[in-house]
Amino acid sequence: MQHKVIVAGVGMVPFAKPGASEPYNIMGAQATRQALVDAGIEYTSVQQAYVGYVYGDSTCGQRALYPVGMTGIPIVNVNNNCSTGSSALFLARQAVQSGAADCVLALGFEQMQPGAIKAAFTDRPTPFEQFDDATDALVGHPEIPLALRYFGGAGKAHMDKYGTQLETFARIRAKASRHAVNNPLALFRKEVTTEDVMASPMLWDGVMTRLMACPPTCGAAAAVICSESFARKHHLNVKVCITAQAMTTDFDSTFDSKDMMRVVGYDMAREAGRQVYEQAGIGPGDIDVVELHDCFAQNELITYEGLGLCREGGAEKFVRDGDNTYGGKVVTNPSGGLLSKGHPLGATGLAQCHELTHQLRGTADKRQVKDARVALQHNLGLGGACVVTLYQSV
Repeated sequence: MQHKVIVAGVGMVPFAKPGASEPYNIMGAQATRQALVDAGIEYTSVQQAYVGYVYGDSTCGQRALYPVGMTGIPIVNVNNNCSTGSSALFLARQAVQSGAADCVLALGFEQMQPGAIKAAFTDRPTPFEQFDDATDALVGHPEIPLALRYFGGAGKAHMDKYGTQLETFARIRAKASRHAVNNPLALFRKEVTTEDVMASPMLWDGVMTRLMACPPTCGAAAAVICSESFARKHHLNVKVCITAQAMTTDFDSTFDSKDMMRVVGYDMAREAGRQVYEQAGIGPGDIDVVELHDCFAQNELITYEGLGLCREGGAEKFVRDGDNTYGGKVVTNPSGGLLSKGHPLGATGLAQCHELTHQLRGTADKRQVKDARVALQHNLGLGGACVVTLYQSV
């Protein structure tokens, strides 16, 4: 028997630059308390917790939750690279849907260091060996940091295949900044123009400027997930439910296709989206609002196509027609996305959940998407995992 899954409460702390935030345990506890207050329950009602983070020692989840309460519940620590927060959400939703638990907490946080992401352990094989080898063969440019080569390479593959212009990626970044102006929890709230993005320092000539990349960020977000019966018994808000969800990992095509778009997760996103649409019995045209994984403006563009929001090869027109923002076909990243809101790896998926829950409740203030009823979330981690979640208001 499958149980209807409700998002009863969400919490999130303002995202900050490395060195400007509280420690991970403080942020995690704050986001948890906010989610509990938002739900209207005590921590003693939580039966399980799934806690996501990428950079941290073992059992950081316990360190963050013990100040909230020590009730002996299972606390599972989760690490799935940049899709960690949504992986925690996936496990929480699965526990409730299966009937294993009635009320579960999903928490994600990250206390990051300045600069590019790098490996913490250099004395053992890297999980990115195949990705690095594929990128070396398809992209070259060993002088450029790997993350830029991954996603810049994917953007260049789209440019080469479809004639996409660099300015189109700049338009995506400018759109993110316009949305973030109205998000008090976002790291960057200053609006920038397409021209500003194009004029920012070039990280890869003709392929990517600095403003097209998301910043390292610290932050935390949480969600209380429960069954409909639990919510109604305790008089909780039942307006937002998770009606479909899928997690995918890499396919042979990731490397066999010799395509950088697939190296960075295009096929994972496409398949996860397909599963979700099939589970929910709807299509991409039914989506009102999307929070997707725009770690680079290039990834946002190729994900439009991967999720079926536009046809393959149609992303540039989608952007230039304004179909990715207010007044267009589907409002994408009203929070400002990773590009403006920030990307604390373990918190990102749950920050997306926070935004979409408020959108479907109608409580997103100046960011509110009019008449939002159906919302889609896409969270990607290289190495790899992709989680796509569909929310609906009832």
